Amino acid sequence: MASDDIDLRTSTWLAAADGRPRELRVRRCRLEVTAGLDAGRSQTFDGERIRIGARRGNDMVLKDPRVSGIHCEIVLDGAGYRLRDLGSRNGTFAAGLRVVEAFITPGTAMQLGDTKLRFEPTGESVGIPLSERDAFQGLMGRSVKMRELFVRLEKLAATDATVLITGETGTGKELAADALHKAGPRAKGPFVVVDCGAIPGSLIESELFGHEKGAYTGADRSTDGAFQRANGGTLFLDEIGELALELQPKLLRVLERKEVRRVGGTRTETIDVRVVAATNRDLAVEVNRGAFREDLYYRLYVAGIHLPPLRDRPEDLPLLVAHFLASIPGGEDHNINPETMELLSRHPWPGNVRELRNVIERAVLLAEVPAPGPAREAVIERSRAPGRADDDNEGGLMVDVSIAYKDAKASVIEQFERRYVSLLLKKCGGNVSRAARIADLDRMTIYKILTRHGIDNPRD
Repeated sequence: MASDDIDLRTSTWLAAADGRPRELRVRRCRLEVTAGLDAGRSQTFDGERIRIGARRGNDMVLKDPRVSGIHCEIVLDGAGYRLRDLGSRNGTFAAGLRVVEAFITPGTAMQLGDTKLRFEPTGESVGIPLSERDAFQGLMGRSVKMRELFVRLEKLAATDATVLITGETGTGKELAADALHKAGPRAKGPFVVVDCGAIPGSLIESELFGHEKGAYTGADRSTDGAFQRANGGTLFLDEIGELALELQPKLLRVLERKEVRRVGGTRTETIDVRVVAATNRDLAVEVNRGAFREDLYYRLYVAGIHLPPLRDRPEDLPLLVAHFLASIPGGEDHNINPETMELLSRHPWPGNVRELRNVIERAVLLAEVPAPGPAREAVIERSRAPGRADDDNEGGLMVDVSIAYKDAKASVIEQFERRYVSLLLKKCGGNVSRAARIADLDRMTIYKILTRHGIDNPRD
């Protein structure tokens, strides 16, 4: 194809072999500064995301004092070239209009502060390989987005770089952090998780760095913090965007010096920890708002991973549904009919993969239709293979349609609780603490279910 025939409006496309996409092609783009302190400068970019701002770490750094530290970005995806303002002080303008987010076309004139630029895609492209895998250390997907993610995860797992994982709630950020740990050289070391949004502000410093006996009321003994517990392994800081501003310099100091001092202590301890952080916030916007330290942001964003929302990869639904059915007690006895799968594919999944799992789990265990919204035209089917139990036997949930709906549902819930907890404790060898972690319940809830239904713990 002659260069004159190239459609520069296309930002990314797939290169296939043997009927399967093998590579994602990303168009090279050029930004030319036409006015301002950097006038005459031109820069070409190879990636799917181009960040522009006044601070180091951006793909294009501008001298203009009216340009924010992390001002805006251009994202290349299947829809085109998406220009996003990142909460800048003075705004981002395209073709004379102030934009928050907009698609731009080749030749678009942009203005950031007093700097004017022209956006020009080129006739060249670079290839990003796609993994041959359909899964990577617990993450699953056949879509291009996930296969591209698997390649990046595999490369980063082999390094010791600090990684910032971004993505909406429920996309699997902790799974991605765990994958980096398990696939890397620290796999035999500890994997410690700290949810920065779930720990009270008065305790987060102690949780991270530890404390000495008597450091505060109730500190009756010296205790290691998460950094000490993760020594030789990986520390996953979930919801890092929730970390209080006054604690951020202390975290930065630990990351830079690789040493920690307990609350109330006087000596420092050297640590050997890989840090992976995650957030569902756009930290670049938080930096511009003054809610997150810029130096900490760049220290965490040595490498970045973005987990796509489920609505952007609907082709992964059958694989995920099959996986959840296989992992839920009793789920292997069921399948999803085509009508239900079509219904699931139309749902926007604001809760992402976590919401999908909850829908499938509820459908199997409570005999409800697996529809995330009000629609109820699809049904879940029970499959019987030779040798499998009938509905009237232990292998299935029994539903008595001769009694009121409320009573029938209560009976099903009782069956579910009995079966779920019995199978869970059997799997955990009677270890209630481990069972509670898997079920995401507290131990007392497990004990109450055992007592309520007269279930014997297999360990007892």
